[in-house]
Amino acid sequence: MSTLYLDDIEPGAVYLSTRVTMTETHIVLFAGLTGDFNPLHMDAEAAKATPFGRPIAHGMLGHAMSTGMRSTVDDFAILAFLETRRRFVGPVMAGDTLQVEAEVLEVRPSASKPDRGVVRVAMRLKKQDGVTVQDGEDTFLVARRPAEDLS
Repeated sequence: MSTLYLDDIEPGAVYLSTRVTMTETHIVLFAGLTGDFNPLHMDAEAAKATPFGRPIAHGMLGHAMSTGMRSTVDDFAILAFLETRRRFVGPVMAGDTLQVEAEVLEVRPSASKPDRGVVRVAMRLKKQDGVTVQDGEDTFLVARRPAEDLS
């Protein structure tokens, strides 16, 4: 993979990530890591009474997994992850296969530091049937192409 500098990134570009299937193990390990043992996630009997009918994955688990799914965004010359925002619009359950669709919304050079800029990316986490279960944006600080690479 080659490094994509701010100068290489085009607004409107869309990238698809690799896919991952959510498992019960993911959910249990995330509950143990975070201490979030809410019955929505951990109690199959209690979950039967919810609109979902069975346990759902933690929203933050889906979000965390979405940041780890490999895509061209990982090739950006990222200096810092500045901001993330998600709306949880549908449930994720064990057995769902997830993929991120990332769309570059904005590429803006820094006014104060010419060696970098900001890239805003729409992030949509989708299930195997194409239904969006999370949407939002991530904002990255990205390096510009070094001057010696411009020749």
